[in-house]
Amino acid sequence: MHISTTETIPGRRTTGLCGVAMGSTVRTKNVGKDIGASLKSLVGGELKSYSDMLVDARAQAMARMETQAAEMGADAIVNLRLTTSQVVGGAAELLAYGTAVTTEAE
Repeated sequence: MHISTTETIPGRRTTGLCGVAMGSTVRTKNVGKDIGASLKSLVGGELKSYSDMLVDARAQAMARMETQAAEMGADAIVNLRLTTSQVVGGAAELLAYGTAVTTEAE
């Protein structure tokens, strides 16, 4: 599946619109990781466990978006966007969404 943050896929022409494809995941770290992150925030620096969690969350949200787009009959997603939001204390949602389209080579 072709995925782009732009309105088009280079070398391909959009032939149909399937709709908005979305994929999301809600993630949280355990209490031990939260305590470690709180201590780390006192001295500064990267919160590696949270960075790793967000990398995994992005991958899962994008995979779910791709699956939904394929189920809609799309072979590409344009205008990809990623967003995060806090759901409850300590839990965050990562959402991937874009326009599912069909394309053909130019």
